[in-house]
Amino acid sequence: MAKKVTKQNFVQYIEPNKALNLFDIRNSLPDDVPERTLRRWLSEAVSKRQLIRTGKKSGTRYTIRQVKHSPTFLNNYDESKRPIILKQLRDLWTHTSTALEGNTITLGDTHFILEEGLTISGKPLREHQEITGHARAIDLMYQSLRTDLTEDLLYTLHKAVQSELVNDIYQPVGEWKQEVNGTYTVDKYNNQIYLEYALPKDVPSLMKKLIHYINEKRLKQLTSDNAIEEYAKIHAAIAHIHPFSDGNGRIARLIANIPLLKSGLPPVVISKEVRREYIQTLATYEFEVGQLIANSDLWPNNKALLPFISLCSNAYQETRHILFKF
Repeated sequence: MAKKVTKQNFVQYIEPNKALNLFDIRNSLPDDVPERTLRRWLSEAVSKRQLIRTGKKSGTRYTIRQVKHSPTFLNNYDESKRPIILKQLRDLWTHTSTALEGNTITLGDTHFILEEGLTISGKPLREHQEITGHARAIDLMYQSLRTDLTEDLLYTLHKAVQSELVNDIYQPVGEWKQEVNGTYTVDKYNNQIYLEYALPKDVPSLMKKLIHYINEKRLKQLTSDNAIEEYAKIHAAIAHIHPFSDGNGRIARLIANIPLLKSGLPPVVISKEVRREYIQTLATYEFEVGQLIANSDLWPNNKALLPFISLCSNAYQETRHILFKF
């Protein structure tokens, strides 16, 4: 279950890009916070420059302060080129990550949606929401690079990438999964197999270990020589645990890039053209390792991970190709 709402985390529940009054904010919180307490929290958040307060008395409104943090891998580029590079990466990253999950919107239309805010004729609303949600998650991740990864941040990113916010206690958004999940796939020998991911009761323990691993100091000092291995390990661990009811692939491809970005390296982008190989390589690894349980090592078989590391290494050229043009 999600953590209890506190003074430290209540801002994450406020809908961005909207000016909200006290009662709107109070109703958006999953816990009942006394009005007097919430007023005090809001005042402190304003003083810390987390929120912007406008109006007076009954007309008082609060808006999340949007702070832009450019990832440090852009430091070697002319300042005028950085917004262009970020937009190209955003478009490609969003397009490929959603396409790997079956989204049919093209790269060109992805750019059009994100730049113009319009819809593509004949494409489902859900696919548009996946595009805008993933782009929003990238922005949230950039903004969080100066802090450690937390469960709350994972929940926030999950809310961003999930396009269908159905009120279903068995398939919660922004919380660990409540039901067993798995998938049928085909292994490298063309055999049908069923993969059962970690049980809901084991997810909190496994994800706590993974979050601790990602926050280790050494992962903030990666180089181009060891970055891909760490990316592949984190990516594979999230996919193997499958901590959410849906959206796990997109979350894995976001979170696994955090150590790279914190180390001043560009992100890994996995092309939709290798979709079948990508799915099959991960499935083969997960099948060889077996289901993870609470006290499991996150990577019980490092040798089995080598094909996936190789795939990620090849995919890294996608991002580098963009950067070489500037």
